[in-house]
Amino acid sequence: MAPHTPDDILVEDIAYQRQGDAPLLLRLYRPRGPGPFPLLAEVHGGAWCRGDRLDEDRLNCALAARGIVVAALDFRMPPQAAYPASLADINLAVRWLKAQAATWGCDAAGLGLMGLSSGAHQAMLTAMRPHDPRYAALPLEGGEGLDARAAFAVLCWPVIDPLGRYRYAREWQDSGRPVPETIGRVLPDHLRYWGGEDAMAEGNPVLALERGEAVALPPVLVLQGDADLVHPRAQLERFAQAYGRAGGEIALQWFEGEAEGFVNKKPDAPSTARAIDAIAHFVHQRSGSTVPAP
Repeated sequence: MAPHTPDDILVEDIAYQRQGDAPLLLRLYRPRGPGPFPLLAEVHGGAWCRGDRLDEDRLNCALAARGIVVAALDFRMPPQAAYPASLADINLAVRWLKAQAATWGCDAAGLGLMGLSSGAHQAMLTAMRPHDPRYAALPLEGGEGLDARAAFAVLCWPVIDPLGRYRYAREWQDSGRPVPETIGRVLPDHLRYWGGEDAMAEGNPVLALERGEAVALPPVLVLQGDADLVHPRAQLERFAQAYGRAGGEIALQWFEGEAEGFVNKKPDAPSTARAIDAIAHFVHQRSGSTVPAP
């Protein structure tokens, strides 16, 4: 399957659920044609409290141009709702996408999750706990036999240890050193979403593995810049070690000299092109579709 061009992409906004009188939307990016195409649910970042389905428009268009159907999700955030409401929305969105997959030329069983920063945390937690009763609490009419299991996960600079990152940010703030704007901003966002450290420890992929929880372990690709100060490298490496010990397959790709969010901040950089190609190759491979030619 040859890569698609941007002219071959269809983009539309679709309501996948309603909360009261307000719809929750996803933006669907899909290549024209019958498929088969991989299906990828994308979870935006923003420290759990900011952002929307439009944040990764450039990235999602690039992936759709490479023959992938991408669904960028809106979900509830503070002040509307805190943890675990967003996980319930994402879990429902995954089930809804599986119910619709065939209409877009996709195989529901090959659906994967992708997230960025706090979205990567939520994507990974959804993938690890697809049957958690809190996360699966929202019913899907006509989809009673569907669950939120993911065939794979792509994590872009994840907040993989929310408690560890919160304490890291507090220590930096208390040290008297100049605090990067991004570090100072995440502290109140942690508390708005989580409420306190107990929840940060409970909804924590690293600690879930170290506690020996029975979790799903789909194949994982992680991308991160080695100059990222917002997502501590040691926490990610600790997660990778725990994931491997539990029997999961995980690959880490480091991008030399790049800071957090480099794919969005430097759209024309060679590192961004390499990152997008790596994601596309992994998605095609793990979804079971034909990998596009380079």
